[in-house]
Order: sequence, then C-alpha cells, then structure tokens
Amino acid sequence: MNSRKLGIAVIGLGGAVGTTMVAGIELLKKGRIGTEGLPLADLDAELIKDLAAYENIVFAGWDLFGEHLAKAAEEHDVLTHKQFVAVEEELRKIKPWLAVENKEFLANIEGENKLSKTNSHRETIAKIQADLREFKKSCDSAVVINLASTEKLADEGNEIFNSLAGFEKALDENAKEISPAMLYAYAAISENVPYGNFTPSVAADIPALIEFAEKQGVPLAGKDGKTGQTMIKSVLAPAFKTRALKVEGWYSTNILGNRDGLALSNADSLASKVKTKSSLLEDILGYTVEDHIVDIRYYRPRKDNKEAWDNIDLTGFLGQPMQLKVNFLCKDSILAAPLAIEIARCLDLAKQRNEKGVLEEVGVFFKYPMTKIKDAKPENALHKQEAVLLNWLSH
Repeated sequence: MNSRKLGIAVIGLGGAVGTTMVAGIELLKKGRIGTEGLPLADLDAELIKDLAAYENIVFAGWDLFGEHLAKAAEEHDVLTHKQFVAVEEELRKIKPWLAVENKEFLANIEGENKLSKTNSHRETIAKIQADLREFKKSCDSAVVINLASTEKLADEGNEIFNSLAGFEKALDENAKEISPAMLYAYAAISENVPYGNFTPSVAADIPALIEFAEKQGVPLAGKDGKTGQTMIKSVLAPAFKTRALKVEGWYSTNILGNRDGLALSNADSLASKVKTKSSLLEDILGYTVEDHIVDIRYYRPRKDNKEAWDNIDLTGFLGQPMQLKVNFLCKDSILAAPLAIEIARCLDLAKQRNEKGVLEEVGVFFKYPMTKIKDAKPENALHKQEAVLLNWLSH
C-alpha cells in the first residue's frame, strides 16, 4: 500500500456523511473497526498497492456550520457511543473553514460559518484557493469531495457553461447563474486538485470545467453517490433484463431526516435529486418505463436512518403479471461515507498516473456517472461498472 499522505478537503465537512468519513478513518487508525463497507479494502493487494492507505488519510474542509466535528457528530448521532468516545479528541481538533452561501441555489440550509459577502466570484474563488494551498502543506497530495447539500438545478444549457472562455468571462461579470458548487470546482481545478462530486448539484460536469480540468491535467468524477435505493435498482434492473421480464412500473419512495433530507424538502433541490435517481432505469433496460415514479420525503424523526421502498410490477411468460417489493432500512451516512473515501483514493491515483478530465472508470460509485464523451450514455449496471473499475485498477 502506498505510504503517501492523502488530504481530503470536504465541501460540507460538518454534515452527517463528512463527520462519518473522518470518524471512520480515525477509528480505523486506532484499530477499533474493520473495513466492512469499504468496497476496495479487500481486493487483491497487488491491485490496490498504489492507492493511498486509509491510515494515511487526513481531513479538512468547508461547512456553513462552524462547530468542531465532535459537536457535529454528536448532533448527527450516526456513531455508537463507544465509537464517539474513542475519536472525540481527534474530532474536536477539526473545525470547518468558512463556506460559500447562496440562497438562490440552496434555500433551506442556513449557517453562521459563511464567507463574508465578497464583491465578486473571483474573490470567493481566491479564498477557497487559499484554504487549499494551506491544506496541501500538511499532505503529499489532496482531493476535493463535494458532500454539500443539494443545490437547485442549474441551467446547464446556458451558453456561459459551454466553454472555458465563456465561463471565465461570466466569472468576471459575476454571473448569477454560477453556483457555489461551480466555484468550489473551479478553485480545486485551478489548484491542480482532483474533484469528486458526490451530490446531484451541477458542478464540474459542465463543458467549461471539463475543458479546464483537461487543460490543467486534473481528474474529475461524479455525480451523486450511488448508495442505497439506486444501488439496489442497478442490481435488480439488469437481472430483469437478463430474464426478459418486462418492467411495467417501478415506484420508489424514501424517507430520511438528516440535513440532506431537509435540503431536499425544497422543491428546487429535490428536482436535482430526482433527476439523478430516475435516469438509470431506461439506460439499463433499453426502454422507457412509463410508470417510473421516484418520491423523496423529509421525515425528521428518522434522522440519518433512511427507509426506502420499491414496488416493481413485472410481466413474464404468457403475459402473466408479477410483483417484487423491497424494503431497505439503511443508514444514509454509513453507506455514503466509505464510497466518498474510495472515490477520493481513486481520484488521487488517477492524478498520480497523470490522467486528466473525466474519470468515468469510477462510475460504479455514482447514480449519474460522468462520461468522457459528451452526451454519451453511461454504463449503469452495477456488475458491469465494477468490472470497468477493476480493469482500471489493474493497469
């Protein structure tokens, strides 16, 4: 395993997933937990020898809530009491940097730990760059992972996003169409730091920033981590296709009560999430499921414990109808945190290999994988995505 120290700068560090990432790595360092849930941990040693070791990962990042991570972890209540006590001291030492706030893109989340009003996008970018430069002094290499709450859908068709020159001009003009997620992505790329988008927000997937990443020699990955319900969907749909079972309808609903759920209670943010969760079924099956319904509800009492229901109506031989029902009771951050860690390790490896632009080989981790070729259909079947990743690691 590589001895390089990897720094992960997290946008949304104080959220449930961010604090779980940090706590998990600290617990691993102390030998208090195993590697269950970490998809790449038990692969052949030769296959993963160039990935940064879990024990060599350090964290920092931005959040609108300024409490140290022990306070944040206590609030999110994901860790067991024993786990919290074991890493409380380490968590207390980490406090988020000032974060970018823009209510036009994220209406439901308010925090006091925000950058003071800047006069321009360029000033905001400069402050993010300064944070990254300081952080890079403490590690051998760095990666930025976006775990911030979901922003509203950006107008991806706007011409300012089509080229780097147009985007640079829009930055100079403080265009209101540019979101915080895009500012973080631009800052990371400009500092030659790989960027992974674990959210549905429009960020580095616009042509302008892909062009910028290729120019800078920086790898990108995204978007929207494939954790629970969509992961199950990407397993079941290929099975139905293999057995020629026609999917007549697929109703998916889930409830969650953490900060991500609160953000998604806003209709604009919800639209971003539904788009990424709805996209893969048609791509896998090869036809449109007319009654494919995705419903997400904020339900505060559940906190980080998410519940997902799927009702699937199928037609088989002789036109006979069948149903499959799935009830997945899961912990949102327990599923998401290890994937975000693995994405960061893979992006770091890609950087060491001098790869640039879209790293589509890590599509197994995403609901809406980015592709190297614009508008190309991504592979969404989990088993095929895993094969692509393993092949990439072997090289």
